[in-house]
Amino acid sequence: MSNKTLPSWRHRHEPAITVSPKQYNEPVMVPGMGAQPMPAPKYVPANDNVPQERGQYIGLLRSVVDRRSCEVATTADLVGINYADDESEPVVPVLSEEDWQRHASETDFAFHQDTQPARYGDFMQTATGRKFWPLDPRRDEVFIEDIAHSLSLQCRYAGHCLRFYSVAEHSVLMARKLRWEGVDVALWALLHDASEAYLVDVPRPVKPYLTGYKEAEARVMAAVADRYSLAREMPAEVHEADERIIADELVNLVPMDWHGKHNNPLGVELRYWSPEKAEEEFMATFDALLDGRKRGMSA
Repeated sequence: MSNKTLPSWRHRHEPAITVSPKQYNEPVMVPGMGAQPMPAPKYVPANDNVPQERGQYIGLLRSVVDRRSCEVATTADLVGINYADDESEPVVPVLSEEDWQRHASETDFAFHQDTQPARYGDFMQTATGRKFWPLDPRRDEVFIEDIAHSLSLQCRYAGHCLRFYSVAEHSVLMARKLRWEGVDVALWALLHDASEAYLVDVPRPVKPYLTGYKEAEARVMAAVADRYSLAREMPAEVHEADERIIADELVNLVPMDWHGKHNNPLGVELRYWSPEKAEEEFMATFDALLDGRKRGMSA
């Protein structure tokens, strides 16, 4: 008969428990009652959800995980058991809170480490008090309230206008003009400058010389498109409208020679909304387009 004993360091404070096979049909002497049959033991699953002071495992030892670590150990490792016989079914006490605390203090645990990959670059705080990584954008960190607020405060043409005219108003005018092209085209028009909420509105002559800006802009726009279930590539109708609207916006600029090449206006009228009004109109247009999408309007 083999005798398997785990190393003593596994259980320093209490002696190992020896389990011997026993025939449960053998009678037991009870004072005043004589020989009584020995009832078979009732096995209770060791489960934290079962109210009990002590429970028992049968058959193969089950693996348990300490609640404060990711190190896996067997029940035998935690309590130290002697096996009198290979055929024996070990009886293992359920660990109390005190047992957990004691064993935790005696064991070197490999604590769980956050497996979330590190973010690229630093974050910026948004208008709603959230964090956004402009160089490492993610769709679940894009919020329309942040976009609407930021674009409503940014002036077109780097502020070199006769009157304040926001990127938000520019976007709303385009979206409403393209509404007959379908919901998704109009929504793309509304959000076509959404990256500027996180990367600001950089004048066209500067963009080609900003190393990495084009790639950063593309990543942010991809996150925005994914967030609102749009195709990642800008529709041709939106690109064309973005060029044509310049002719309509020239009324807000001091006349110059280059204006002559923009002779095919989109046909919108600038309203010169305040930032508050522009943000309100932007959100109203967004809500209307999403409502139209839900009602099955043509995409």
